[in-house]
Amino acid sequence: MFSIKRRFVLSAGAAIAAASLMSLPAMAQTTTIKISHQFPGGTMEQGDFRDRLTRMFAAEVEKRTKGSLKFEIYPGSSLMKTNAQFSAMRKGALDMSLVPLSYAGGEVPETNIGLMPGLVTSYEQGAKWKDAEVGKELSRILNEKGVVIVSWIWQAGGMASRGKPIVEPTDAKGLKVRGGSREMDMILKEAGSAVVTLPSNEIYAGMQTGAMDAALTSSTSLISFRLEEVSKALTTGRGKSYWFMLEPLMMSKAAFDRLSKDQQAAVMAVGAEMEAFALKAAKADDVQVANVYQKAGAQVVDLNDATVKRWQDIARTTAWKDFAGKNENCSKLLKLAEKTL
Repeated sequence: MFSIKRRFVLSAGAAIAAASLMSLPAMAQTTTIKISHQFPGGTMEQGDFRDRLTRMFAAEVEKRTKGSLKFEIYPGSSLMKTNAQFSAMRKGALDMSLVPLSYAGGEVPETNIGLMPGLVTSYEQGAKWKDAEVGKELSRILNEKGVVIVSWIWQAGGMASRGKPIVEPTDAKGLKVRGGSREMDMILKEAGSAVVTLPSNEIYAGMQTGAMDAALTSSTSLISFRLEEVSKALTTGRGKSYWFMLEPLMMSKAAFDRLSKDQQAAVMAVGAEMEAFALKAAKADDVQVANVYQKAGAQVVDLNDATVKRWQDIARTTAWKDFAGKNENCSKLLKLAEKTL
């Protein structure tokens, strides 16, 4: 009799304990989020600002969620290949990534608007997108595709060259050039270039071997991937550029939806706060890249309004027209983006 009563008490106690654990709020449970990106790893204080941003973001979200969210960061495409990241987020196989949006253009045509030549020509204009109609529509489309934008990050870019500076469209004729997106490649083709398609972390090898003569990429990548070692000239993106890239910190919607409301709020709040850091760092790199290349002995030149307009005029009749004809979403996005010009 005693044994039966004792077993009953123990069983009841175990059931109560289990019920108590199940009733704990989601914030009390620990979830580990993996963040992947293609850029060199560093620390919160030093290195490529995009890697620093992911580390700062992770530390602050962990703090605000009292440790219920923890993060593992995989720089240098160490978790998965660069071009696989967006697709993996859509499928829920990757939690987060900071990746050029246009890299997903083959899978989701609408994302090519993130590197549309001449559509964004200043940081101030790019900053308008998030709260403008174009940003809301792009967010809606990405949500439907299974991805959430956490931080809106814009970067100006320039062109490193193994030979002469490439400033005017005529300068690109006959050269093998990496543009960075399908649409950027279109204006290069119109200018007479042979285009080379590969992610930014593979540019160094391409230029070193002569597989390409020049490459357009962000100021930060021009520095982080040490392209000054294989370049004799640089056309900068400081001040003016027809190459502005949307490179957001994104999260798989499947991973986002698994979080509690408080965790979601922390992720989005910290993501928004990181945008000021990204803007300041991107602008600083636009200046720093010129110093790095000058020190390496490269010829450094800047763009002016007239030159940017000549590239933009080519873009209107080639890349913009082609993009608008892709589907109804693309057409609508382009019209909304033009409102910010």
